[in-house]
Amino acid sequence: MTDLSGKLALVVGVANKRSISWAIAQALARSGARLALTYPSARLEENVRELAASLDNPIVLACDVSSDDQIAELGRSLDREFGGLDILVHGAAFAKPEDLSAAFSQTSREGFRIALDVSAYSFIALAREVRPLMQKRGGGSMLTLTYLGSERVFKNYNVMGVAKAALESSVRYLAAELGPEHIRVNAISAGPIKTLAAMGISGFSSILGHYREHAPLQKNTELAEVADAALFLLGPAGRGVTAEIMMVDSGFSVMGF
Repeated sequence: MTDLSGKLALVVGVANKRSISWAIAQALARSGARLALTYPSARLEENVRELAASLDNPIVLACDVSSDDQIAELGRSLDREFGGLDILVHGAAFAKPEDLSAAFSQTSREGFRIALDVSAYSFIALAREVRPLMQKRGGGSMLTLTYLGSERVFKNYNVMGVAKAALESSVRYLAAELGPEHIRVNAISAGPIKTLAAMGISGFSSILGHYREHAPLQKNTELAEVADAALFLLGPAGRGVTAEIMMVDSGFSVMGF
C-alpha cells in the first residue's frame, strides 16, 4: 500500500458516496494522509460532513470554486489548520443541463462561461492558492479529473467536452510552470462511472453498455480503479510523472472500430 503518513491533502468535489473524489479521499485516508474536504453549498454540506465523519479527523470547509473570495478563504483556513499542503485533488465540474441536452451550437454564452469557470478555471485558481502551501512543504502533487469527451464527440456531453479540453491543457501549462518547484500536475481520464454528475447526461446507460462491449477489458471502470491510479500519481511511486493525462477506462480510448 502507498504510504502517505504525514501528508496533508485537500479534496475538492465530493458530492456523495458515488463521487470519484470521495473514492480518492477514502484511498488517501487509508494510506495515512490527513484530509480537508470542501462542500460548494449548503445543499451539499450535510452529505459531505456525514461522509467525512467516517474518516480520521478530517477538516470540512466551505468553498464555492466559482468565487475567488471563497478560494482565498479556503487557502487561509488550510494555512491555519495544516500550515502547508502536499496534495490537491480537484473534482469540481458543472454545466447547465440545457447546455448538455441542446445542440452544441445552441450553447448559451452564460452556459459556456459557467462550464469553463467551474470545470476548468477553478483548477487554475485552486492551484494558485495552494501553491505557497506546497512550497512550504518542499513540493507537492496536484490531480484533476477529466474525460475522453475532451478529445472525441459524445452525444449530450457538448460544452463539458470543451471545458475538459481546457482543463487538460491547463494541466500541461501548470505542470510546466510548477515543475521547478517540485510540484507535479496530472489528470486522470476515467471511463464512465455512475456518479451524480454523470447521471445527468441523457443516454448515460447506453454509454456504459457501449464501453462494456467495446473496451479491451470488456468491463466498466470502477471507482476503486480510479482511486488506485490516483494514489500512484499523488504518491512517491509517481514522483517522475507530471503533465500526464492517465487513461483509466479499461482500454476503451485506444479502440477504433
